[in-house]
Formats: sequence, C-alpha cells, structure tokens
Amino acid sequence: MATYVMADIHGEYDMFMELLEKIKLKESDTLYILGDVLDRGPHPIKVLLKLMEMPNAVCILGNHELMALECLEFLCKEITEESIAGMSPEIIDNLLCWQGNGSTTTTDEFHKLDGEMQKEVIEFIKEFLIYEKLAVNGRNYLLVHAGLGNFSRKKGMENYSLQELVWDRADYKVQYFDDIYVVTGHTPTQIIRGNPKPGYIYRANNHIAIDCGACFPGGRLAAICLDTGEEFYSRE
Repeated sequence: MATYVMADIHGEYDMFMELLEKIKLKESDTLYILGDVLDRGPHPIKVLLKLMEMPNAVCILGNHELMALECLEFLCKEITEESIAGMSPEIIDNLLCWQGNGSTTTTDEFHKLDGEMQKEVIEFIKEFLIYEKLAVNGRNYLLVHAGLGNFSRKKGMENYSLQELVWDRADYKVQYFDDIYVVTGHTPTQIIRGNPKPGYIYRANNHIAIDCGACFPGGRLAAICLDTGEEFYSRE
C-alpha cells in the first residue's frame, strides 16, 4: 500500500502510461494527481478517461480543470445564432481565457465524445478535490495544485479561495508549516529560482514541487512515492 503523487500531466498520455509502468502501481496503492490533467498536450481527454477507469486514482483540481468547468457545459450546447447571441460577457471571457491557456487539444477530443460521455467527463471533473491532507509514515502532507496564495499561518484551509489554491504560485522561499510538507504542481521546476536541478522534483523549506514541465520541450512527467521519497521520471 504505497502513496504516489503526480501533477500537470497536460495531455501527455504516453508519458503518463510510461510512468504508471515505472512505479508499478498496484490496486492497493493510491495515486494522487495534483491537477492540470487537461490542455496543451495532445491527449488530455484520453488521460482523463484513463483516470476515470482507475478506482485508486484521486484527482485534485487544477486551474486548467477550473477553466474547463467554466466552459464545457456551454460547449455541449448546439451552436446556433440564438445560443451565440445569448453568450454572456462572462462566458466569452472564460472561453478566451481558456483558449489562451491551451484548451484546443481538450476541446478537440471532447467534441469527439458522444453526449452521454461528455456529461460523464464533466461530472468526473466536478468531483475533483480542492486539496487533500494525509499522513504517510508519520509525516504530514498537504496536497494542493498551486500553493497557498496570501499565505498566513493563522488562516485555515477553508478560508483560502479557489484563486489562491489553483492559480497563485507557491512561494518556495517561505516555509509554510513546521510539521507539514506541502506538495504542489503548477509551477514547473525549471522556473523556480535557485533550483540546482531544473526539470527535476524540487525540495526546500518543507515544499515538494513536482511539476517538471511534461508539456514543454525538454520537460518530463514526474512522480514521487511519499512512503519512501523515491522519485520517478518519464523519458524526455
């Protein structure tokens, strides 16, 4: 019974399957995905459908899933002159924001699904957790997509907004907690200042950053086993 964590798959289905083989995931293990399954890479919906088949996979909301939820139900509607005329400024802004963040591969695959499967995909994304707290081998972990925006030790997790949890980047120079390790994706380790090994899992100040830029040139998909601390990587 091992606990693994991945983040920011971004449609890189082949990397995902390769990494599943490397970690030799068993039915008794648990795999946490720290958001951003969708967008950018070639097969985001294919990855999502695979996760839907995995009872031991637990998904946490990323900013790309949040953008998708703001748009997918509208995209399920028949496109007519009336529906276009009835588009609110909010949905237009949401669609433009999502498009600017790499939604094309997601919407292309989503439109190939039948109506029933489209609804199942949306419902599956709605079930993503916002964050997860867990203890493994006597260590406490907080799993969250981006970080804790406007961090304060006096602030309970229930008081953080979605913006602060799925969009605002972690401050890796600041140790948030004395006895909790914060595991995040969202910020590729290639762009963390002072990281001696860009593109590999970064650990400092009780942070564990695991987005290794899978969807970018030279990037890779990473996983960490919380039981042992062992790191796993896909080929570039």
